[in-house]
Order: sequence, then C-alpha cells, then structure tokens
Amino acid sequence: MKHLLLCLLLMCISALALAGLETLVPKSVQGWKSGGGDGDYGRKNLYDYIDGEAEVYLAYAFRQAFSRGFVQAGKPAITVDVFDMGKPADAYGIFSFEREDGDAGIGTDSEYSSGFLRFWKGRHFVSILADQETPESKSAVMELGSAIASNIKEVGERPKIVNLVPEPGLILTSVRYLHQKPSFDYHYYLWDKNILNLSAKTEVILAKYQDGSRLLMVQYPKAFEAQAAFKALKGSTKKLTASEVRGAILLAVFEGPSKESAASLIKQVRNPDPQIRNPKSEIRNPKGEVGK
Repeated sequence: MKHLLLCLLLMCISALALAGLETLVPKSVQGWKSGGGDGDYGRKNLYDYIDGEAEVYLAYAFRQAFSRGFVQAGKPAITVDVFDMGKPADAYGIFSFEREDGDAGIGTDSEYSSGFLRFWKGRHFVSILADQETPESKSAVMELGSAIASNIKEVGERPKIVNLVPEPGLILTSVRYLHQKPSFDYHYYLWDKNILNLSAKTEVILAKYQDGSRLLMVQYPKAFEAQAAFKALKGSTKKLTASEVRGAILLAVFEGPSKESAASLIKQVRNPDPQIRNPKSEIRNPKGEVGK
C-alpha cells in the first residue's frame, strides 16, 4: 500500500512539473498557433525526441522537457522546446555547451542565429527554431522567447566557478560548464580513460583564449580528489603546459604558447578561498618537459 501511494505521489509530482512547463509557453503568437501534438519527455524517453543528443542533456541534472509546434498557412513552422534542467547551474551548462554567438537580450544569457534562439533562465533552458528565417518568423521567435522568459519567475545565477575564469584574452563564447567525461571529450578529447575522475559531482570549466591556450578548471567535492587528479595529470599528455591545485580545484592550461604565459593565466584565476596558501603547481614547456 505504501509503495502504491509513493508511486502515485511521484506521478503527481511529475504531472505538475510538466504542467508547469506547458504553462510557460503561449499558444499563439503573431498569427502562428499551436499545431497540436505537444510533447512531454522525461529522462527515460528523451531519446524518443532527440535521439543522438539526449545524452548531452542527461549528463546534467535534466528532469523534464516540453515541446510545442506552431503553424501558420504559408509561413515557416516554429518549434519551441523547454527543458527543466533541475538547477540553474545546469541550465547555464546546457546553454554553454554549444554557444557560438553574442547575447540576444532574452533570459539570463541568450543567442540568436538564422532563425534559432537559445536562452536560459532559472533552471530552464529554452530553444526556439523557425524552419526558415524570414523577417516575420524572426519577429515571432523573439516574441515567443520574450514571453517564455517573462513567464519564468525564477532568475537563477551562473555557477560560482564561472566567476573565477580570467577575462583578459578570453573568448567569451568558448566557456563551457559541464560535469562528466563524455561532455569533456565532446569539446576536447585528450584521454581514453577518465584519469581526472570526472563525475556528476564535479564542476568543470573549459575555456579558450586568444593566444590558443585552453584553460581547464575542475571543482571536486574534496581536496584529496583534486590532488589525485593533479598527480594523474602528470605526463598524461604533451599538450599540458601548466597545472596547479588550489584546495579542491584543479587548474590546468593546455596548448599554451609558453610556460610563462600558462603560469600567468593560472595566476589570474580568482581564488574562491582567500585562506588557501602556497598552491601545489607544476609548469611544463610546450614540449611537455617539466619546468623548474
């Protein structure tokens, strides 16, 4: 009996979450109307909707998704997808995963290109796609985005680790926030094995700089895990230019033009804990040799 009641409770919670997503999306805009056949998806059936990309979302704390199509005679179809990513940090993460363009002024962060609007706000990530970009479809896409963003009352903040990234020379649209190795490999493949022990509990930043450097930051639950990753990193790839541990954070620079520039970049990383002193570090020259 208790098991049955628990199942019913979980079903009710899931239904309320989906109903919440549905209420965020208008049913019409500038002559476009809902074409029927709204879609509801969870962790078990997301592959049915975005086969080939579902694993990207499932690597975060994804909970539910809702889709709605809009049609108007003689006009391009428009599709709205709203994802409940479980927490603001992961809504930012999935937005950052494929970010390419400047901000479009909707939600907390956004981008628009060729009929495709992407943004995040609170724990929600939203994508709106017009089959073809026209002045009318662009206007409708932007109005839909503004309406949905307005309906999302939770604001949310970017992950705190993002604020530690040095800004000089940073390619802003290159900053990625993720957790697990498959997501890391998608952006920068270095190792077959998970030598850094990345998991759902790690917070990972990847960022590119104008001089070609790649900055890696990994926040671990415990300091000893960061130390273990630091040791595993030694000699693992000739692309490593410098590395350091600060408390529970592993810092590394790959493909730096020089050991001095890599050390300078790491030095610019803001310290989340002002009490941390004398971080353990290692510098390598571009050939992979350990510097003194």
